[in-house]
Amino acid sequence: MKFSVFEIGMLAFFGFSWPINIYKSIKSQSTKGKSVYFLFAVLLGYISGITHKLLYNRDIVLILYILNTLMVAADIILFFRNSKREKQALG
Repeated sequence: MKFSVFEIGMLAFFGFSWPINIYKSIKSQSTKGKSVYFLFAVLLGYISGITHKLLYNRDIVLILYILNTLMVAADIILFFRNSKREKQALG
């Protein structure tokens, strides 16, 4: 199996940033500075990458796509949870 070191690098560096975003979402309990549209765009990008890997180029890099997808999905869930809390706080 042939895989791209650059693809791995991109996914790894993005992958390092998602836990930081998730931590900030949990700690701040706020949606301030977040865009759910951006999160969904990134999610769709990762889903496209997964689809490509499954259809044309199955290799170990698929695991990084899946991990990043799960982290973005977690951040989306936290966005909606935090949004609900913000609305409840406003009364």
